[in-house]
This record gives sequence, C-alpha cells and structure tokens, in this order.
Amino acid sequence: MTGPPARRRTVLATGAMSALLLGCSEYGDENDGGENGGGEVQEPAPQAPSGDRSGSGDGGGGRDGGGAPGGKELTRTADVPVGGGKVFKDEKVVVTQPEKGDFKAFSAVCTHAGCVVARVSDGTIDCTCHGSRFRVADGSVAGGPAPKPLPARRITVEGDSISLA
Repeated sequence: MTGPPARRRTVLATGAMSALLLGCSEYGDENDGGENGGGEVQEPAPQAPSGDRSGSGDGGGGRDGGGAPGGKELTRTADVPVGGGKVFKDEKVVVTQPEKGDFKAFSAVCTHAGCVVARVSDGTIDCTCHGSRFRVADGSVAGGPAPKPLPARRITVEGDSISLA
C-alpha cells in the first residue's frame, strides 16, 4: 500500500479540482472571438491634444476634468458600436456605447467563475463559460449565474480615442 486511503482521496480530489479549473479556463479562453471584435486589441496610436469627453456615470469615469490624460489607447470611438461594445481580452476590459457618445467601461472578468467575457451582442456583454449576461449600460446582471454586476473601469475619451485611465 502506498499510503493511507485519506491521503489518496485528498490527492485525487485535488487532481480532479485542478482538471476542472483548467478545463473552465481553457473553455473561456477559446471563446474570445465573436461579434464586435471579441478581444481584438489595437496598437496604440499617437494622440492629439483635445477636449476631454470622458464617459459619464458609474461605468465610465465621469467628467471630473482632473488627473492626467488617459493611459494606453484601447480603441477609436468609431469602433465601438452604439448599443454594443468591444472586449479587450489582454486588458480584461470591455468598452460599451449604450447611447451615441456615451462610453462606459467594465471589467471583462465574469463575476461568476472568473472567465473573460467573450462578446457584446444584442445589448448585453456575454460570458460563454456558463451563460452569464450583463447590460451594456451599467454592467448589471441581465441573466445567468453571475451573482454581481461587472465592476466599472475608468476610461478617458479624447477626440476619437478611448484609453484606460
């Protein structure tokens, strides 16, 4: 015998849990494609100075006018469809435009199991790991097993450039 049965059960349970978590992680990673760019990341472009048009409300970062201009450019305003959005897998952020000219940003990490959301479609941010859906306007849960809304992320909108703040 190689060891007490309890030790063997512990090792098997740990191994099974690792396989389960690894499987979920890989499943979420495979589903980063899809509509509206689904994780596509664009290279930063030089920014020309212009007025700040930061997204307003809880999801965008407000018009406080303070702080330094945005950090790394995520995308251009024209690339975020009205009523939809775009997922940036590497930055783990999703940018939405619920109404024309109103840009919001949320964490792209699903509050259910930690998968990165896959796409934005029909007014919701969709996690294909277990079916959670979040509203583009405020990140609130629209359906699925997610227990909490997506946390807001701060962005800045300068001219036609959207950057993480």
